[in-house]
Amino acid sequence: MSTRTETGRPAAEAAAPSRGLAWLYVIAGGIGLLASGALTLEKIARLRDPDYIPTCSFNPVLSCGSVMDSSQAAVLGFPNPLLGIGGFAVVVTTGVAMLAGFRPPRWYRAGMVAGSTVAVVFIHWLIASSLYDIGALCPYCMVVWAVTIPIFWYSALDAWPALAPLRRVHSAILALWYVVIIALVVQRFWSYWTSLV
Repeated sequence: MSTRTETGRPAAEAAAPSRGLAWLYVIAGGIGLLASGALTLEKIARLRDPDYIPTCSFNPVLSCGSVMDSSQAAVLGFPNPLLGIGGFAVVVTTGVAMLAGFRPPRWYRAGMVAGSTVAVVFIHWLIASSLYDIGALCPYCMVVWAVTIPIFWYSALDAWPALAPLRRVHSAILALWYVVIIALVVQRFWSYWTSLV
């Protein structure tokens, strides 16, 4: 039988949220928000001037312009970074509220997991598209990829008791996740990287 507080809520649900998770939301969410905002500004500049070269286009591989011009960059009919601005704003606001004492109820934590699950699935589709369809990488997009993964991972660990055994190896799992993505990037553009040596 679960223990309940005076308010009738389960004790586990009413417990103070992890400050580490709150800071992750603020910092990673803030970085994602900045990257999404920068991408939006770059897209606006490109719409105004089709000859504009984005500041995040450095070479044939690291090229925001190639990614921006692809159909994958506007899946819902408007630029994807607008989704990031909305999503990361929620993440940052949640983190700030948690640091101020907000104790997210179970439904709210489930909502954070649901939203971050959609986001992490979406960014992995974008990773595959960048590597194998577009053939270019957007630096700001990669920043969004990098922060979305831990937001999802630690939201899931916080909300899903079934994942509790994985908390002992949470950092190793996250590191392996990044290593796999980096390895795919290196392998996909190996001929380009080696041509620079």
